[in-house]
Parts: sequence; C-alpha cells; structure tokens
Amino acid sequence: MSDITQSAQIPFTLGGVTAQPGTLASGELVVSSHGGDSGTTIPFSILNGVRRGPVLALVAGTHGAEYPSILALQRLRDTIAPADLAGTIVMVHVANMPSFLLRTVYYSPVDRHNLNRVYPGKPDGTISERIADAITREVIDRCTHLIDLHSGDANESLWPYVYWFTTGAPEVTEAARQMVLAFGIDYIIVDNTRTTDPSRSAFTANTAILRGKPALTTESGGMGLSDEESIVRVERGVAGVLRQLGMRATGPAPLESPVWLRPGQVLRSGVTGIFFPAVERGQTVSQGALIGHVTDFHGHTLEEIRAPFDGQIVYVVGTPPMTKGEPVGFITTRATEADFPGGLPTAG
Repeated sequence: MSDITQSAQIPFTLGGVTAQPGTLASGELVVSSHGGDSGTTIPFSILNGVRRGPVLALVAGTHGAEYPSILALQRLRDTIAPADLAGTIVMVHVANMPSFLLRTVYYSPVDRHNLNRVYPGKPDGTISERIADAITREVIDRCTHLIDLHSGDANESLWPYVYWFTTGAPEVTEAARQMVLAFGIDYIIVDNTRTTDPSRSAFTANTAILRGKPALTTESGGMGLSDEESIVRVERGVAGVLRQLGMRATGPAPLESPVWLRPGQVLRSGVTGIFFPAVERGQTVSQGALIGHVTDFHGHTLEEIRAPFDGQIVYVVGTPPMTKGEPVGFITTRATEADFPGGLPTAG
C-alpha cells in the first residue's frame, strides 16, 4: 500500500456538501435554468474513507431508462462502509434526471440531445450540455478514476460487456485495462475509435481518459428491466475495482480469461416503421444473416437488415418502434493478434 493510502484522510466537499473522513454525505448539483428550460438537479453521494486513496467516480443514469446501475448505486451507498475505505467514492445516482423522470430512450425530452455525446458540455448550452459541464467540472475533474455505468436502453436486449478505451496516454490505458479486468465482465470491447480532442470528448468515460484519469464504460441489463442479475453484476464489478485500486481489502479477483472484442458496428435502420428482430443477444451469426426487418404500418416489408460480417450480436432492439437512422443492433467479432501489435493483453 502506498504512503498516500496510509495517511489520514481529509474532508471532501462537493456541491456545498462536505463528507468528513469516515462518513457518508449526500446532496444535489444544481443545473440552473437557462434558455427557457427549468434546469434540473443531479443527486450524488460522497463516501469518504478514513485513509487517503483514489477518488473513484461512479456515474449512473446517463440514459434515463437504464435502471440496473441506478439501483446498484442505491445498494452500494448503504453497503460500503466509509470506515473500511481508503480514498473517496463519488456516486452520481442519476446523471440525466429529465430523461429518468420521463422514461425516455437515448435522448433528453428537453433538448433531444444524447447526454453521452455532448461532453465536456457548455455552461451556457442546452440542458444536456449544462449537465455534462457540471459533471465534467464537479466530478470528472476532481476524481482520479471513473466508471460510467450503463445498460442497454429500454429498447435494447443486451449481452453484458465493457469498453476498454485505448486512445489515452499509455499509462492511462494500462490502468484502465486493470480496472476493466477487475470489474469482471468477461466480454471486453477494445475501442480505439474515440476522439482524442478534449474539447470534443463527447462521452463521459472519454472525457475522463483525455484528462488523464483511467475510466471504463460498463453495460449490464436492458429492456427497461430492473433484474437482480444485472444489478448484482454491477455491485460485484464495483467491489472488484475497489479491491484493485486498493480502496478496500476485500472483493472478487480479476478476470483470468477475458474475451477481447473489436469495436464492431452499430447497425441502423434506413426507414421508419415497425421492427421485427430475427436474432437474440449473444447470438453468433454469419455474414448476410437476417438481423431483422422493418415494415410499414400496414405490414409491408420496407427493409431487411443483414449482418455485414461473421460476428456476435452484442445487442438487438427488442421493441417494435423504429425511426430512420436509429440502431437496430450491434455486431462485433473477436479481437486478434493483429489488433494488438504487442500481443493480446493478458489478465496479469
């Protein structure tokens, strides 16, 4: 254990709320009204340990209908004892309150933006941009590590996986790899496609990475469900990362046999209508296999969506509404040695 985790902790203040060492405190970040909207709030909790250590940010509810991680943080808030903790955990319970309260998929009901595409945000922008700005300044800029917690949205049937982003500095990339393995979901997408421009970082985790903070994005659950398996998977993953970062002595061991995947391809509909999926999450398909078809509102087929290559279905839309340009599914393939010039990563 490093000297910093052996030394006494100090108070941690966020949004005007202070958590003394060994205590839990909660509050709200206020996003003030602007441009005709009424603003919003971002509920958070601080679990401040008794010894110095990392500051781990856990961000849930970026998409309002992704419930397992929101519910997992409710449990973790009550089950992680600050007295047993080195460092600080900052929990963002619901990043996108307008979407959560109105149960919207992908987009804010106020400005129709996807919160996870507008980072680092703008202090005088739309409500989604102001939420992103507040989380960037108050949470991302003040943490040392970050986990962006997602599931499939309320229309997506999803196979659990995590993203390991490799576009940061080498030391950040390696630290993030260790966090990914510690989280414990065995399907890991190795993504080198994210922008490296901090002023247009777009995604929550990418914003942290481009600021030198190891981060990952997790996906557990979907279809608007609050199933126990998906919630427990998040709880276990956080426990594994806490152990790996030296913030707690106990927790599950890291993965030993991960499945490394390429970034893959999101398949999108070219028409608006009613979608009928032909595959299931996790299914292996051959190039040209039917993923699903879209009909008009009188039952006439308008489009068939087929697999562009041999691969595995990571998620598929499981509800009938379909709008032109929106996803119908996500397909990927196993990573190979060619994807890793230095050799495939190991669990060590």
